[in-house]
Amino acid sequence: MRRLISACLSVGRKYELYSMDWDLKEELRDCLVAAAPYGGPIALLRNPWRKEKAASVRPVLEIYSASGLPLASLLWKSGPAVSLGWSAEEELLCVQEDGVVLVYGLHGDFRRHFSMGNEVLQNRVLDARIFHTEFGSGVAILTGAHRFTLSANVGDLKLRRMPEVPGLQSAPSCWTALCQDRVAHILLAVGPDLYLLDHAACSAVTPPGLAPGVSSFLQMAVSFTYRHLALFTDTGYIWMGTASLKEKLCEFNCNIRAPPKQMVWCSRPRSKERAVVVAWERRLMVVGDAPESIQFVLDEDSYLVPELDGVRIFSRSTHEFLHEVPVASEEIFKIASMAPGALLLEAQKEYEAASFGKCFLDRFPPDSFVRMCQDLRVLNAIRDYYIGIPLTYSQLVLRRLYPLAIQICEYLRLPEVQGVSRILAHWAYVGNNEDVARAINQKLGDTPGVSYSDIAARAYGCGRTELAIKLLEYEPRSGEQVPLLLKMKRSKLALSKAIESGDTDLVFTVLLHLKNELNRGDFFMTLRNQPMALSLYRQFCKHQELETRGPGCWSGSFSGHLGLLFARIEGRVAALQTAADAFYKAKNEFAAKATEDQMRLLRLQRRLEDELGGRFVDLSLHDTVTTLVLGGHSKRAEQLARDFRIPDKRLWWLKLTALADLEDWEELEKFSKSKKSPIGYLPFVEICMKQHNKYEAKKYASRVGPEQKVKALLLVGDVAQAADVAIEHRNEAELTLVLSHCTGATDAATADKIQRTRAQAQKK
Repeated sequence: MRRLISACLSVGRKYELYSMDWDLKEELRDCLVAAAPYGGPIALLRNPWRKEKAASVRPVLEIYSASGLPLASLLWKSGPAVSLGWSAEEELLCVQEDGVVLVYGLHGDFRRHFSMGNEVLQNRVLDARIFHTEFGSGVAILTGAHRFTLSANVGDLKLRRMPEVPGLQSAPSCWTALCQDRVAHILLAVGPDLYLLDHAACSAVTPPGLAPGVSSFLQMAVSFTYRHLALFTDTGYIWMGTASLKEKLCEFNCNIRAPPKQMVWCSRPRSKERAVVVAWERRLMVVGDAPESIQFVLDEDSYLVPELDGVRIFSRSTHEFLHEVPVASEEIFKIASMAPGALLLEAQKEYEAASFGKCFLDRFPPDSFVRMCQDLRVLNAIRDYYIGIPLTYSQLVLRRLYPLAIQICEYLRLPEVQGVSRILAHWAYVGNNEDVARAINQKLGDTPGVSYSDIAARAYGCGRTELAIKLLEYEPRSGEQVPLLLKMKRSKLALSKAIESGDTDLVFTVLLHLKNELNRGDFFMTLRNQPMALSLYRQFCKHQELETRGPGCWSGSFSGHLGLLFARIEGRVAALQTAADAFYKAKNEFAAKATEDQMRLLRLQRRLEDELGGRFVDLSLHDTVTTLVLGGHSKRAEQLARDFRIPDKRLWWLKLTALADLEDWEELEKFSKSKKSPIGYLPFVEICMKQHNKYEAKKYASRVGPEQKVKALLLVGDVAQAADVAIEHRNEAELTLVLSHCTGATDAATADKIQRTRAQAQKK
């Protein structure tokens, strides 16, 4: 690939990742191609169904690493394929013409299939897109009837038929899937017009500041984060703006009117620079808000893969990476320059002095320096040609590189249980559920420190619910079985396990969960088959609900229960109002107020459904707050908490848990700084570690108060610093706690330090 023009764009550094060693018998243009993000594998479906090909030639599905090493090859024995794409879990989704989607593993193992519905089957698939949302990976289909059908999450398949586009008689010139406000949309171009489809309506939209004279849109591209949109017009102009089409960032005239083969975004996270890479048959152009472009001549057929921080470009012979350079070269080498690039260069020159000098600083903790060096060594090692991709630990396991994954865990001193759990859970992707569970049990037995519930949770996270249930049968602790079964919505099985355990507290936990989950009729039908549970529930009612009630309260209770059976909100509210009146007559103001609060919550939930979409009715007050936070409506969640007088501590717990579930670490940090936390900062550490994010947890460990400091440091694995704090506090209980976390040669020095401190204290 030869460079033609160099300009002032900050996007433009391109270097070779690999020299490809694959033996391609056909050009990339003659294959269906899909490359997974984050340096992932490449799938090629050779000989797709084309008229010039002989009918007897069977297509071949091949999967390669990013360096071109073959991972799988299999004859295609199914129907004609229209599109390929990788899910967020690195499963290959193959969309067929009949609307059936076949799912394959990284090594070509068939996982499952699903259908996009009868309408798609009848009208066939013209085109398809695989896209990613915060819920998972989605599939969008354009049918022969020029209608769109999509599912935003193939792991929890719910098909949505999008509204019809008025007057659409042929396929749109271009289209894409967008994600706005946690909802998937379709943006399509018909001549000079753009239409945005959501679940309810088709709306005409106009990009602000678009140059006049456009009669057709030829290509569109959404950024990796789905925040920005680029449109290529038949006038040769490229419009760049926000995906909401409310703001224009810039516009560039490339003076080429031929439709490009591909167009993708190229930018770094949090960078203010915006650029788009456009590819034609033998030309690659990088454009942004600069007056000039950067152009490259393509020596052979190439394919673009958008990444979070750049663009991968691979062809028959090479695999390259194009990304943004933060500052221009002259800024780096200028005398006394304080530009980031100049500082980085200076830091590189001073690296050896820094490594030597840190030994003479009293208060400089070397841990972060050492860990960064370790991480860099790992990243460089796994880029090796025979591994063929910059990988995460989970991706290593998924590629069945178990020994290497274990070596990395040992080198980075990851907890052994965490490493084993990840390996076994990812290994569980393939095979019969019962056989895999049995094989895992045969390998592990009753090994101390290994939790079957942790492995089951990993399997559940991978979409293998039945395998998770089989694994839980080997978990001896009912207290670990039941919560996961409830999370998997296997409440009746959870009830059986809780009853088998004989733990009444555990049974009560499941009963209260069932009461909130099921309607009243199903709830009591479930209890009919479980005499012990029914007996416990009667005791609960006697002590918690019926103890102080007179005839009026019985009437109110009956009316309240009756209200739960109504399907329409109006019927429920009327029944609840009758209940409230009965409670007032019986002078039971507490029950009356609670009933009125329930009526108020129902009306509010109906209003939230009308305004925001989604499901709110029948959620508890706390679940309503959590759902609002998960939907990005924190202000409304806070207002709801004020209206219903939710204590500040409870609100902080709800927001903390919801933001961590979303993995919205930036918003969580802002929330933690909004005011002094009423629950302290240890819960922040605990929640972050529960999500396996030690980097974020460390931010809050430094803010934890002295009385909980040692516990916080141990949670993030900083045993040495925890020991220093415990010694400073002269607290024997804390010293004992730290000593219990010292394992092997790694923490030998810390253990000796604690023992010396104890010996000195005894002498005094």
